[in-house]
Amino acid sequence: MAKKPKIAFFDFAGCEGDQLQIANLEETLLDVLGHVEIGEFREVRTGGKGPYDIAFVEGSITMPKDEERLKAIRAESKTLVALGACATIGGINCMKNFLGPGVYRPEVYGDRARWYETYDARPLRAVVPVDAEIHGCPIDRDEFLRVTKELLLGKKPWLPDYPVCVECKMAGNVCRYEFGELCLGIITRAGCKATCVTEGARCWGCRGLAPHANMDAARYVMEDRAGRSRLEVQDLMRMYLGYTSTTL
Repeated sequence: MAKKPKIAFFDFAGCEGDQLQIANLEETLLDVLGHVEIGEFREVRTGGKGPYDIAFVEGSITMPKDEERLKAIRAESKTLVALGACATIGGINCMKNFLGPGVYRPEVYGDRARWYETYDARPLRAVVPVDAEIHGCPIDRDEFLRVTKELLLGKKPWLPDYPVCVECKMAGNVCRYEFGELCLGIITRAGCKATCVTEGARCWGCRGLAPHANMDAARYVMEDRAGRSRLEVQDLMRMYLGYTSTTL
């Protein structure tokens, strides 16, 4: 019998919600497991060893020792996939990057602030080459299955190159700007089925910037058309896009 591809899951700074999404695939996950061997998956099992055909890595890099561990994972993996917003774009962890260490270290570590080495949060691709990305906070389970299948077949995974607004139109949603609300769907990469807007919220930008996103036009819409202050726009964009855009 042909040897099954070995896959593994690793995590850095993050909530591990993306791994939980995968664990919650339940019956569908059993079908996937029939085609692969799990080497490491802390939410399900531990003790696996490399090398790996595919390593799915969740979380952002926030400490020097993270870099060493990530580089070791990269060296043992034929394909490395950034899993979720923290891994792909830095995620909400990057909000710390706009504060000085003297502010966030005591808030996080209290009187032990000097015990831990930490620096500005960054996505995986800022440290090692990344072969594929699965965006979102949390990831879309259907997208995970599709990307995994494409990787196992030796194909380059497809990602939408258009904004969430397209999916909003397809879902029949009324634009949040019609209600005078801010929404980052105008610049955010699609692929989430406009879930947040469909549920009555707004797009927070967790899938990162769509290719060729027009940031100047977006600011015009949010500030001039929606009448929001530059500070409001800045705070919303920094929630997920703090690392992605160096112009925030």
